[in-house]
Amino acid sequence: MSEVIRHVMISGRVQGVGYRAWVEAQATSLGLEGWVRNRRDGSVEAVFSGPEDTVSGMIVACRRGPSSARVDNVQVDAGTSDMLSLRGAGDRFAFLPTV
Repeated sequence: MSEVIRHVMISGRVQGVGYRAWVEAQATSLGLEGWVRNRRDGSVEAVFSGPEDTVSGMIVACRRGPSSARVDNVQVDAGTSDMLSLRGAGDRFAFLPTV
């Protein structure tokens, strides 16, 4: 099974509704590596790394989000190991500061 890294941008009502905590819980339960953070434009940004089918399933879940969110758009691009390395050393999945 091949490993992939995906960079995901989620827009809609995704801040102030527990979206980041939901992403972290979902990704951790799936055994994914990566990070999530808010962006000043109101979107949420995430990087997921792991088996291709598991990452794809996480992206499908991001299109729904937690019940309090309203997801309008999910943009998915190839991620890089440099993006993945933005998390702290030893972290499997991390919250990063808002940018």
